[in-house]
Amino acid sequence: MLTHKIWEMAQFGAEWVLYLLLLLSIASIALMIERSIYFWRARINLEMMRYDLRIMMERGETKQAIQYFKDDPGVPATILREALESAHDGADAAEERSIGVRGAQKLKLERGLAFLGTLGNNAPFIGLFGTVLGIINAFSDLSGTQLQLAGPKIMGSISEALVATAVGLIVALPAVVAFNIFNRRVKFVLAQADILLHDLLAYLRGQESQDPMFEAPEIIPSGSQASLPRL
Repeated sequence: MLTHKIWEMAQFGAEWVLYLLLLLSIASIALMIERSIYFWRARINLEMMRYDLRIMMERGETKQAIQYFKDDPGVPATILREALESAHDGADAAEERSIGVRGAQKLKLERGLAFLGTLGNNAPFIGLFGTVLGIINAFSDLSGTQLQLAGPKIMGSISEALVATAVGLIVALPAVVAFNIFNRRVKFVLAQADILLHDLLAYLRGQESQDPMFEAPEIIPSGSQASLPRL
């Protein structure tokens, strides 16, 4: 019974698989264009931003630094701005706040990449599925045709079925290439954000170490007991 149902589905041939691959290809191309524009707009001048940050921190212009990076919608500026808003609480507070923001920004950078990766891995199998359906349909036609007339018809049906495999590969290759390029771009943007963040944290920790109110805690050697003041 199940075999008969699958055989009935095969009668539709591989044409509907080609339409499916066409729709997936259009979606992937649209996503590639959108991600390309997004990363193009997210470009920054890292050295200039590092220089401006250092100058403003040396002058103690934290509020000016927040306003300076507020106008930049890029991921590095967003992470740095969140850390600056907690700078008055110390380096540890700024670092903890930046960790949460970094995770949220990473999700924005990776939006749509899972689709490209999945399509690149599975589009050939979708095309192969269409080829299998086409071959099943070709042999179904063979059962109702005289043997001497079956040759050309079978060859034509199989050649049409193999088109689905070729289309699947054509759809998969650009998706894989785009996935690798965008994935590398995500790492590059996050690395830029980490560089700026570590510049800020280095300055904050340097200020904390120069604070005259800051005293290193006394370390009691192992095995000894601390003397308690007598009442």
